[in-house]
Amino acid sequence: MLRITLKTVLAARRRLLGTALAVFLGVAFLSGTLALSDTLRANFDELFADASAGTDVVVRSATEISVAGDRGPDTRQRGLVDASLVERLWGVEGVEVAEASIEGYGQLLGSDGKAVGGNGPPRVAGTWITDPELNPYRLVEGRPPRAPGEVVVNRGAAEEGRLSVGARTVVQTPEPVEVTVVGIATFGDADGMGQVTFAGFTAADAARHITRDPTRASSVLVRGADGVSQDELARRVRAVLPPGVEAITGAQLTEENLDDISAQFLDMLSAFLVVFAGVALLVASFSIYNTFSILVAQRSRDVALLRAAGATRRQVLVSALAETAVVGVVASVAGLAGGVALAGLLKGLFDTFGFSLPAGGLVFGPSSVVVSLVVGVVATLAAGAAPAVRASGVAPLAALRDVAVDSSGSSRARAVVGAVLMGAGVAAVLGAVGGGSGGSTGLAGLGAAATMVGVVVLGPVVARPAASLLGWPASRLGGATGSLSRQNAVRNPRRTAGSATALLVGVGVVVLFTVFASSLKASIDRSVTESFGGDLVVATPSFGGGTLSPQLAESLRRLPEVERATGVGEGPATVDGVPRRLTVADPALLGELLDLDVVDGALAAVGPAEVAVSDEAAADRGWRVGSPVAVTFADGGGARLTVAAVYRAREVAGDYLVSRVTWGPHAPQDSDRMVLVSLAEGVALAEGRAAVERAVEPYGRPPVQDREEYAASAAQGVDMLLGIVYALLGLAVLIALMGIANTLSLSVHERTRELGLLRAVGQTRRQVRSMVLGESVVVAVFGTLGGTALGLFLGWALVRAAGAETALFTVPTGRLAVVVAAGAVAGVLAGVRPARRAARLDVLRAIATA
Repeated sequence: MLRITLKTVLAARRRLLGTALAVFLGVAFLSGTLALSDTLRANFDELFADASAGTDVVVRSATEISVAGDRGPDTRQRGLVDASLVERLWGVEGVEVAEASIEGYGQLLGSDGKAVGGNGPPRVAGTWITDPELNPYRLVEGRPPRAPGEVVVNRGAAEEGRLSVGARTVVQTPEPVEVTVVGIATFGDADGMGQVTFAGFTAADAARHITRDPTRASSVLVRGADGVSQDELARRVRAVLPPGVEAITGAQLTEENLDDISAQFLDMLSAFLVVFAGVALLVASFSIYNTFSILVAQRSRDVALLRAAGATRRQVLVSALAETAVVGVVASVAGLAGGVALAGLLKGLFDTFGFSLPAGGLVFGPSSVVVSLVVGVVATLAAGAAPAVRASGVAPLAALRDVAVDSSGSSRARAVVGAVLMGAGVAAVLGAVGGGSGGSTGLAGLGAAATMVGVVVLGPVVARPAASLLGWPASRLGGATGSLSRQNAVRNPRRTAGSATALLVGVGVVVLFTVFASSLKASIDRSVTESFGGDLVVATPSFGGGTLSPQLAESLRRLPEVERATGVGEGPATVDGVPRRLTVADPALLGELLDLDVVDGALAAVGPAEVAVSDEAAADRGWRVGSPVAVTFADGGGARLTVAAVYRAREVAGDYLVSRVTWGPHAPQDSDRMVLVSLAEGVALAEGRAAVERAVEPYGRPPVQDREEYAASAAQGVDMLLGIVYALLGLAVLIALMGIANTLSLSVHERTRELGLLRAVGQTRRQVRSMVLGESVVVAVFGTLGGTALGLFLGWALVRAAGAETALFTVPTGRLAVVVAAGAVAGVLAGVRPARRAARLDVLRAIATA
C-alpha cells in the first residue's frame, strides 16, 4: 500500500499542485506573520538594550499614570525628580558617574519648515548626555551643544529634514524654539533609534524648554564602577532615595521598555496579522477539502478494485491520509521559505501605508517554525480527513458501477443540521446586538461563527437551486453552450458549494470590514457635522501627528479674521483613584464652537476648581452637578474639583473636561492636539483660511482644514487600516480563486470522455471554452453573492455590537458593487486555464478514455 500511495501521488502530482499551492500560500502567510513578529521583537530588544547599554541604574519618580488608548494612542505621564539628587548620588559607594536626564516631546522641523518624522515613532528632545558611556548617541559630525540654542540631531532625522551642521531650524517643545544644529549623531552604528527623531539640548536649555523648571529632571542616569553589579549598585542607590523615587537597573529598564512596546503595539500587530493568516488557512482548507473530495470521487473504481483485491478499509484510509500528509508536509516546508520573503513584503506593506517599523535582519524563532509546520500539516490533514474516510468506505462492488450520483444537495440531514446551526447563529447575533446601542461582542462573535458554519453546511443544499438561478441568463443567451454550463454547475452541488465556499469566506470578510469602516466613517462625519459649529480646524494628523503649542490658539485669536479660537489638549490623571484621560480646553469657548449637548449645569461655570463630565461618566460614578471629584496628577499634585456641567457629546471632549488653568501647572509640556477656529462675521472662508495658514507657518505648518476636510482627515486612519485589510485579504481571495481553478481542472480531467463526445458531435473549441468559463462564472458569482450577504449581516452586527459611537450603519453600495463585479471577473480569470485545457483535448483520445 505504501508503494501504491507514493505512485498515486506521483501520478496525480499535476492535479495536487493546486492544493499544494493553497497550503503553501496559507503557511507562507502564517510563517511570514510570525517571522515579522519575531524580527520586530528582536529589533526592539536590540534597540532598547543599546539605549541602556552604558546605564547601570536609572533613578526616576515612582509615580506614573497610564491610560489605555480608547480615543487614540496610549497616554502616559511620569512625575519628575529633584535634580539635586545628582549630588547625593555622587556620594554613593560604587557610583562612577551620575547625570540628570531630561527627555520629552520635541518636533524637529526640516529645512523646508515641515515636520520631520511622524506616523507612530516618538519625536524626542532632551538633554545631550555629556558622559560618552551613558549616552547611546555618538557624534559623527560637529560637536556637542554648549551654548543656548544649540542642538545635536540624529543622522536619520538630519537626512530626512535636509539639515547639516550649521543649519538654522526650529524644535517645537511644543513652543517653537529656534536652534542651530552643531552636531550630527548616530545611535550606535544606526542613523537613529529606529524611526525616532532626537534633538539634544544643553542641560540648561532642556530644563528651560521641556521641564520649565531647572530644579527638576526626568531621571538620573548612573554608571557604576568596574566590578559593581547593577543589582548591587541599585540596592545602594535605593538606600539614599527619598519617598516617591525609585531606582531600577539598566537591564530592568530594557525589559520594561520591551514589555511596554509589546503590550501597546507588537502583541496587537501580531494578533491582527494572525487573524488574516487564519482566514487564509481557512480558505485554503476549503480548497484542500474540495480537491481531495474530487480525487476520491474520481478514484472510486480504483479504490473498489483494491478492496476487491483484499485491501482492508484501514489500509485504504491510511493510504489516503498518507497522500494528504505528503502534500501537507511538502507544501508546509516550502511555505516556511515563502514566509521569509512574505515577512519582508508585510513590512513593506506597513511602510507603504505610513506605519514605520524598525529595520533589521530577519529573525525566525524555533517556535515560529514549529507552529507554522504543525498548523500547515494539521490543517491539510483535517481538510483531507473526511474525503479519506469516504474513500475507505467504498464497497468492492462499486468497481462494477460506471457512474456515481451526487445526492448531497438533497440530503435531509444536511439541510436540518445546517438550518439549525445557521438559525442558532443568527439568533445569537440578534440577541447580542438587540439592545440597540451596543451589545455583547463575545456573544456576537460566537453567533457569527455558528452562522458561518451553518452557511458552509447548507452550501450543497443551496447550491443546486442557486446555480440553476444564476446560470439561467447563460442558458437563455448562450444557447446549448450556456445550458451545459448551467447543468455542469447544478449536477454536482457538493463540488459547486465547496468551490464557492472558499470564495464566500474571503469575500464575506472583505464585505464585513468594508461595511464596518464605512459605518465608522459615516459616524465620524455625522459627529463633526452635528457638533462642530466653527469654520476651520488646525489639527495634528490622526496617527502619530505630534502636538501643537497652546500659544497657537492665542496667536489665532489675535487675527482680525478670527472671532474665536480655542485649543484642545489632553493628558492622564487619576480620577477618584482610577487612571483617566482628561481633555484640556477653555470650556466656555469650547462650548461656543462645539455642541456638547449639555444636559445639566453650564460649561461657562467650569473654572479652575471645576470639571465637566460626560453623562456616561456621571452615570457610572453617580455624579451630578455639585458632586466632588478627587483628581491626582503625575507630579504628585492633587485637586478636589466640583462637577459644574454634564454633557452627552464625548467625541472631542471625552469623559472629563478641565480648564488649562487646572491642568497647566501639572504638565511639564502643556500642548494641544487641535485648535478650533470660528471666523469673524463677513470674512469669507478662503480669506480666513489664508490668514490662518500664514499664522501657523512658524508652528511647523500643521494642516488647516474646513469642516468637511476635518471630517475626512478624522477618518483617514480608517481608510489606512482598510487599505491594509484589503491587501492582507487579497491573499485569501487569491487562494479561493486558485481553488476554483483547481476544481475546474479536476472536473475537466473527470469529464475527459464527455468532452470528447461533445467535440465529436460538433461542439467547437470556442464553445468548450465558453462552457467551462460559464461554469466558473456561476461558481464565482454564487460565492461572491453569498459572501456579500454574509458580510453585510455580520458587518451590521459588528457595527451594533461596537457601541453607540459607531452605531450609524451604512451600506457602501458603490464598493459592494465593485466587489460583486470583481467576483464575476475573477471567475472568468479562474476558469481561463481549465477552459483552454478542455478545448485542447484530442477528440479521439478523449472518447477512448475509460
